[in-house]
Amino acid sequence: MIASRLKKITSLWVVIVLLLFVISIILGILMRLNQGDVIQLSPVTFYTDMTVHGLTMISIWYVAGMAAVNFIMERYVTTSKPANIIALVFTLIGVLMLWASTFIGKFHAGWTFLYPLPFKEMLKAWATPLFLFSIAVLGVGWLIWCVSLIAGMLKKYSLAQVFAWQYFRKGPKTETPPFILISMITLVGIVTCLLAAVILLVLLFAEYFSKGAFVNDALLIKNLTYFFGHTIANEMLYLGLAVIYELFAEISGKPKWKTTWYVALAWNCTLFFILTAFFHHLYMDFVQPEGLQILGQLASYLASLPAAGVTVFSIVVAIYRTKINWTLANLLFFIGVMGWVVGGLGAVIDATISNNFVLHNTLWVPAHFHTYNAMGNVLFSLGFFYWFSFQFSNKMDDNKLSALKLFFLVFGGIGFLAAFYIGGADSIPRRYSNYPDEFPLAKTLAIIGGSFATIYLIGILLFFVNISKRCVKILFSRSS
Repeated sequence: MIASRLKKITSLWVVIVLLLFVISIILGILMRLNQGDVIQLSPVTFYTDMTVHGLTMISIWYVAGMAAVNFIMERYVTTSKPANIIALVFTLIGVLMLWASTFIGKFHAGWTFLYPLPFKEMLKAWATPLFLFSIAVLGVGWLIWCVSLIAGMLKKYSLAQVFAWQYFRKGPKTETPPFILISMITLVGIVTCLLAAVILLVLLFAEYFSKGAFVNDALLIKNLTYFFGHTIANEMLYLGLAVIYELFAEISGKPKWKTTWYVALAWNCTLFFILTAFFHHLYMDFVQPEGLQILGQLASYLASLPAAGVTVFSIVVAIYRTKINWTLANLLFFIGVMGWVVGGLGAVIDATISNNFVLHNTLWVPAHFHTYNAMGNVLFSLGFFYWFSFQFSNKMDDNKLSALKLFFLVFGGIGFLAAFYIGGADSIPRRYSNYPDEFPLAKTLAIIGGSFATIYLIGILLFFVNISKRCVKILFSRSS
């Protein structure tokens, strides 16, 4: 039985994530409306909003996946309640520090905070150290959480079992649930990129506090930044996939999925590929060793094949010519997988070196990562939120507005993303606060994108009201 304390902590995570998501969407809409000349923001305000929007989005959907994995993990091993609480407290403190450094200190180096921008793009001298400390606080809390979950799994499963290596031999005697396998693969990747973030922050702090006596190598810092940022942004998708492997069949009224040799092989390969795919962000850095550029292209292709291929195959088999119990939760899972695949294809197109020369730093880039986040990972977590908030009631799917909420999400999301893709194909650059006349289509697409994003926001607000209301009841209930 899931302890009452864990239910309450998870409920609090859900409410916080949804609230911060609404705020972050509004910031994104304001940016698109500014690009469309509907409203007027100063460049500093625009880039401040962009910094907050990007980093808050990455943070909340990472912790959303972690909260879901932590909750389900209790089915298999004993999880650490103190580590969960520490992560919650550190996340809130880190986000508040981030917002103070940006909204008050006007730090506006972007969510990638590429070197040397953190030392230049701020109006208050204290904004840069506060921003870097905010990343440190978030990273420490998340690292403690990840290590606690890994330790919990290793108390029950051996190292070989937790990676499902026994399936590479005939007649494995011990079963490793897919949820455990995918969670372990993902958490190891997250710990690796968080350790890279530690090195990154140490180097940045060293330069900042040395007053210029120590100067970093720009290429090294960029590699560390994308190793951390790109990897954690992708690993949070895999947290959602772990939840889908556990819940999709269960909610559909079908037998749970089992680990097989090809599932084990696919996810073990994914661990390596996802840690090296970030090199595709450095194609334009011509001093980067050529071998790493080739590795980046190969890893970008291969990272998307094992996990995506096996997951899509498993879902198709589960629903093909089969009567299943379609609830809003597994509809969100199913649509989310489709969004993830489409976004992945967009990423692979961009990661091809010959294409990257054309698409690099155009709107194609936010197109593909908004696709697998807004229409992929977000739906994974919403599916879990919905399932979690309803599992303590008598009816699993009693909301009459389900079809309307899905319509707002899908219709708004597709229109919002289409504006990005069309803009990328037209070579419209990203990160511009205002578009010059040389891009006549840019302003129109920005207005269209902002309008559809507003429709998407309406759907999210409907989910927020419905799910949060139930989570608040769980939070203040006395039941065990």
